[in-house]
Order: sequence, then structure tokens, then C-alpha cells
Amino acid sequence: MTAPAESSEPAATATRDAAALAQAQAWLDAANLPPGAVSTDTPSVSFNGYQDWPCGPYEELEAFWVIAGMTVAEAANWLIQNPTADLITTHYGLVPEEGVPLDGATVGYVPAADLQEGIVYTVARTSDGVVVRAEVAAQTDTATCPPLPDGATHGAPGQG
Repeated sequence: MTAPAESSEPAATATRDAAALAQAQAWLDAANLPPGAVSTDTPSVSFNGYQDWPCGPYEELEAFWVIAGMTVAEAANWLIQNPTADLITTHYGLVPEEGVPLDGATVGYVPAADLQEGIVYTVARTSDGVVVRAEVAAQTDTATCPPLPDGATHGAPGQG
């Protein structure tokens, strides 16, 4: 189930950008989740962080799925290896499946390198599997990125 999240605009003056909202919804509709993923409105875990979309204005949507019997590494690796729509991953390699079980992982997707929009999946461990959160943002035609000092650049979505 998909519930629109708040726009990047203040609530009192927010007007939805139809094109950006349609793009965000298209990416969310194309979300590619591992087999057995079940949509939920109420995730069974609390997420400690959220994706910062530094360039705006943008439209943002959020959705959740639960997957029983899957580890964080298995779910993250499946997401890395099975792109959503025509997006490209910002992840550099697979998540290690050996060793201590992970509590969480993020996997980002963007429409092109160096863009600050797309979809970021956060995978969190539960007692019987994982919960996956999708944070989707699409910039409006008037979106700009704030300048950073000394030639610094923004990290890719999903890279922490």
C-alpha cells in the first residue's frame, strides 16, 4: 500500500507538483521486491534514520513491505541484483552474508549518476524476517541543489 508522504514544501504553502508526484508514483509502482514481500501500512520496526534529499523542491512517497524468512543481507543483495524500473544502483557491491547478522542495510537507486532523486530501500531485521521501507523522491522542474563549500559534493542516495 502506498501512502503519500509530505512534500518538501512547508505544509501551509504546499502545492503538489503533478509531474514530480507522477514520477515518484511511477518509481514506487515499479518497486521490485523479493519474492514473498507483502505490503503493509504499519511496519513492525522503527527506522532510526531517513534519506536526506538535499535538492528541492521535490515530491516524496514512502511504502513498506514485510518479508518472512529472509535476512537483511539476502534482501539487500536481492534488491541490488534486481533493479527497480530503469534506475541504477548507488551500491558498490553485495552485502556480506557471512558473520554476524546485520540489523539493517540501505540500497539506493537513481535515474542517472550524480542525481539526488530516485528510490532508497532500507532493510531492517525483525524476529522472523525483514521489513523493507522505500523512500521515493522526484524533483520538480525548478529543483536546485544548494552549493557546498570547497568543491564538496553530495553523496549518492542510499549511501548514508
